[in-house]
Amino acid sequence: MFKTCGVILTAALLAACGAPEVRRTQNAAAAAAHAEPLGITAYHIDSARSELRLLVYRAGPLAQFGHNHVIVNRAVDGWVAAAEPASAASFSVRIPVADFVVDDPGARAEEGTDFSGEVAEDAKSGTLRNMLSTALLDADRFPSITLSSIAVTQAPGTQAPGTLTARLTVDVAGHQATLVVPFVLETSAGWLSASGTVVLRQSDMGLTPFSLMLGALRVQDEFIVKFKLVALKG
Repeated sequence: MFKTCGVILTAALLAACGAPEVRRTQNAAAAAAHAEPLGITAYHIDSARSELRLLVYRAGPLAQFGHNHVIVNRAVDGWVAAAEPASAASFSVRIPVADFVVDDPGARAEEGTDFSGEVAEDAKSGTLRNMLSTALLDADRFPSITLSSIAVTQAPGTQAPGTLTARLTVDVAGHQATLVVPFVLETSAGWLSASGTVVLRQSDMGLTPFSLMLGALRVQDEFIVKFKLVALKG
């Protein structure tokens, strides 16, 4: 049974690589630099409607003796300061690591054949224990993962409304890294949501993937993050 997870998230909101900004003319760039936001609207993340989901995969010559894992956190909180233009927006997301749930049967069923089959309760608890240990998330010293925005821009290669990219810092287990995360923004009266899927690497965030028997059974460095973060006005 695999006993680890990389993180992220979040939540949320996340690939670990640089993203080029949309090319603009010199005049347009100058105008954007001097544009004043039309107003800041405060939102708070609604934990009851938000979810961060991690898909973690087994690897190594003995991978058949392990499991792929679905790890979910539905206790995400934080704030969003929405604005026009989007470049004036900011956000902060907190992910309490003790609230990760390993291999919920419903979540596994939703993710298809890579996650088919039940996982024993003792294997789930062992995975969570190793995930929160000093070797990975070090939950006793660092009870939360924090995501903080640096910049929000239009996603490269598209002008579709609401298709955005967030450059952000992630603070996890005493390490800080910068990520670039594409997401889709939806808005309505009194609420907004950000959702997306991104591939991350544990090593890019200062984490070491779990490994047994000199790597014969291990967790892949890459993992998938799916997130939907719903925020309410006020």
